Amino acid sequence: MSDRAREPDPPAPADRIWTVPNLLSFLRLLGVPVFLWLALGPEDTGWAFLVLVFAGISDYLDGKIARRFGQTSRLGTLLDPAADRLYILATVVALTVLGIIPIWLAAVLVARDVVLAATIPVLRRRGYGLALPVNLVGKAATTALLYAFPLLLLAGGSGTLASITQPVGWAFTVWGVVLYWYAGGIYLAQLRTLPAIPAGR
Repeated sequence: MSDRAREPDPPAPADRIWTVPNLLSFLRLLGVPVFLWLALGPEDTGWAFLVLVFAGISDYLDGKIARRFGQTSRLGTLLDPAADRLYILATVVALTVLGIIPIWLAAVLVARDVVLAATIPVLRRRGYGLALPVNLVGKAATTALLYAFPLLLLAGGSGTLASITQPVGWAFTVWGVVLYWYAGGIYLAQLRTLPAIPAGR
């Protein structure tokens, strides 16, 4: 063992609140009701599309900035997936109401989150809080869906732009749904072998 005096540990980044990634996640959360109002109120497809684009870009940037500049935080691990889930739910509702996606597809997406929500009591009993860390498959699924939904929104219109965006949007949707459920399966498999965290840690 080294006889050098041990330097004090730096402040734990997990306790940070005021970070750029957290700000982006918070703005993304604020954008959820704005998107719903634009899509279902005045049915302003252009502005609703831009809000969804911001959601996709900010989702990419908050993770990139957190890793690049060491701004990961406990709050961020809750805000980021919460914003993603709310955007997916809000967009599914809007696209279903507008008749752009069928009800069965909306049910398939919502059912996955309902299944995972049922695991929260087990996670809390074992000391893991509300959710497990997001895995790479889950992140890829969310990214695919956040790409798909703006394209489907544009595809709900008419003209050349709608014709171009429709097949691309549906391609991202199919991949997103498959990966979304596959990631859910990974979470459930992890849950079966998850050790309990001792109290006080």
